[in-house]
Amino acid sequence: QVQLVESGGGLVQAGGSLRLSCAASGGTFSSHVMGWFRQAPGKERELVAVISSGGNTNYADSVKGRFTISRDNAKNTMYLQMNSLKPEDTAVYYCAARHIATTTFDYWGQGTQVTVSS
Repeated sequence: QVQLVESGGGLVQAGGSLRLSCAASGGTFSSHVMGWFRQAPGKERELVAVISSGGNTNYADSVKGRFTISRDNAKNTMYLQMNSLKPEDTAVYYCAARHIATTTFDYWGQGTQVTVSS
């Protein structure tokens, strides 16, 4: 079982930056694809960014050029650097993991709130 704990959320003004972290334990971190998801009030959860075990990345169009996903396999930690934040980025952000042999994200963190004021 993989346990995930997010940190780094908070309140920031539009145009500002935040860095989220996701600490993983209980599994082989380097054998998992990692992702950041978010869910805004009244909306469905959406994929923000994903990073493979080897470091390949993909982003939602809405965050391309503003957010950067990264991972440190030695520290069992994933990050999401968020720049040029907009009010529409306001959501609960979740980290998630799936083993490289599976196709669904089976492990989830508890979420961290990001609020961007205008």
